Amino acid sequence: MSTQAASPSVNAAASGTFLLGGDLPVNRLGYGAMQITGPGIWGPPANRDEALAVLRRAVDLGVNFIDTADSYGPEVSEDLIAEALYPYPDGLVIATKGGLTRQGPGQWTAVGRAEYLRQQVEMSLRRLRIERIDLYQLHRIDPKVPVEESIGELRALQQEGKIRHIGVSEVSVAELRQTRSLAEIVSVQNRYNLADRAAEDVLVYAEREGIGFIPWFPIATGELARPGGVLDEASKRHGSSPSQLALAWLLRRSPVMLPIPGTSSVAHLEENVDAAGVTLTDAEYEDLVKVAG
Repeated sequence: MSTQAASPSVNAAASGTFLLGGDLPVNRLGYGAMQITGPGIWGPPANRDEALAVLRRAVDLGVNFIDTADSYGPEVSEDLIAEALYPYPDGLVIATKGGLTRQGPGQWTAVGRAEYLRQQVEMSLRRLRIERIDLYQLHRIDPKVPVEESIGELRALQQEGKIRHIGVSEVSVAELRQTRSLAEIVSVQNRYNLADRAAEDVLVYAEREGIGFIPWFPIATGELARPGGVLDEASKRHGSSPSQLALAWLLRRSPVMLPIPGTSSVAHLEENVDAAGVTLTDAEYEDLVKVAG
């Protein structure tokens, strides 16, 4: 499979579908809209036109699940999504998050107070130009605030019709169980990739319970992809790029896996979507499990 094609023939639908929350069908290979902001996820992108083109091209390629957050920029990512895609095509699911505040580039502080989360939901609704958020995720559990307060407020907003489904991010199995006792949780977003599988127990739990697992940093392959590294060598044999193999591995790993590779480049976006058409043999899959484990 060529990784240099300017116009991929593969559609994101080739990654398969997942029924998020039991009523929202999404193509499993989505797009994470963090990297369309400035350095340190702070401020506007260096190339605004390219950022808008990436969002539009993603939808053209069958991506119908876009993940963002109010803290990306902050506000920048949500504003760009609305500018590029509103009025939204039928079937497009936009997930956003709240609960992290920004004090500068690369700085993130959790705030989970009820009044803050309510404010952020209202602001996300305004920026995205929608009346209800399909999936709203608690970006982090605030250690200074009882989780009952944070999830309770999201549940109240859900009952008011401002949130359709609730998700959580960066949680342990115990925390996921606790949040599920407070509200219906349809997704969990934890760091997970071929080289970093520390959240394996959360993935196993999510798969057993039918909860969508959204791996952030999905193609961070580190040393595995260095020239001469295991993933680099495997990609040469397979005819796909290391990032495509890493995404294909995630899609193969679990039917609840919803990778959201992000990029600020149309060419890189197209390469990522091409991964939906990459099929690993049993031997290739197991070899990658062993060398990265």
